[in-house]
Amino acid sequence: MGKINFFPDNLEIKNKKIILRLDLNVPIKNKKILDDTRITLCLPFINRLIEKKAKIIIISHLGRPKGIEVPELSLLPIFKHLKNSLKTNVYFFKGVLNEETKEKFSYLKEGEVMLIENIRYFKGEIEDDEGFSRKLGELGDIFINDAFSCSHRKQASVHNITKFIKKSYAGPLLKKEISAIKLVIENKKEPVTCIIGGSKISTKINVITSLVEKVNSLIIVGAMANNFFVYKNFKVGKSLIEKNTKEIIDGIYKKAKENNCEILIPEDCMVGKNFEGLGKNKNLGEIKDNEIILDIGEKTIKNINKKIDQSNTVLWNGPAGYFENENFSKGTLSIAENISKNTIGNSLISVIGGGDTLASINKSKSELSFSHLSTAGGAFLEYLEGKDLPGISVLK
Repeated sequence: MGKINFFPDNLEIKNKKIILRLDLNVPIKNKKILDDTRITLCLPFINRLIEKKAKIIIISHLGRPKGIEVPELSLLPIFKHLKNSLKTNVYFFKGVLNEETKEKFSYLKEGEVMLIENIRYFKGEIEDDEGFSRKLGELGDIFINDAFSCSHRKQASVHNITKFIKKSYAGPLLKKEISAIKLVIENKKEPVTCIIGGSKISTKINVITSLVEKVNSLIIVGAMANNFFVYKNFKVGKSLIEKNTKEIIDGIYKKAKENNCEILIPEDCMVGKNFEGLGKNKNLGEIKDNEIILDIGEKTIKNINKKIDQSNTVLWNGPAGYFENENFSKGTLSIAENISKNTIGNSLISVIGGGDTLASINKSKSELSFSHLSTAGGAFLEYLEGKDLPGISVLK
């Protein structure tokens, strides 16, 4: 498949125009950034490029405006954040990209930064349009993709842009994401345990099927586990389930048996009458028709923690319950805290991914530590599955 062309630290980039694709897709409410993690992670590399006296043109997206200008999805708050964080001149470019506006980019001086308004305001971005990709590529001398989370999409600023620029590289954050996933699927330290949560089995079926070939234990939590309960003829009350999953689950169990992968599902749950109320711990087989499964129970927490203690590598994607209500957050936080404890004390390799997983971890009052926290969602799962992502294949 070829090796990925990573950005070499010793490359002479003084006075070169660098097009830097970042993922600055942060939560914003009333023009205020609620969590600046993704921006903070990008700052060291931007500062390195500034020190090397490159001219930096940053491309990012925010939300899904689908080719139209949605004021709430403007990068203006992100521009202000960068302006306050970087010790250089930072400019904000709004408007169309054509031959005339290209001149504006030529006025950038060494070490200065230009942020382009939300790239998804342009239809050409979403359509991976060659003409639009050419306009982007012609703005710079070197392209660096440091947005792993966008690399599973065939979009102009991560894919076709590489056809219209001399040199293309993967950035350090992208490299870190790929190295972390390789710790789970290639250079692994066994036993390897994967904890997969979330609501839908259909969105993660391919990654689960792929993982049972590579790991020693697979733990299913979250609403996804409800389908496994139904498969084993347990009643789940009003809990969220997907239709027609019997064959899918049947296939997972068969493949797991062939590959000697142990599958664990919860044996007890926290249930509630609604999402807002209090919870009650119940064994499977005790759930009433008017109850909803909203978290894993005490016995299951102990079982999962025991499995984490016995592991040398843990991958976790997807919360264990409805963590938005603290009455149903205990399962998720227990998993997070035990993975963190083992990472610090027992040299456990821990790779945590998915937006909901990170949001749930942020609710912990403890200071947690993991080998790698991935901000990517879909790209993380697709790369785990073994797919060659469009934004990465063009960097080989």
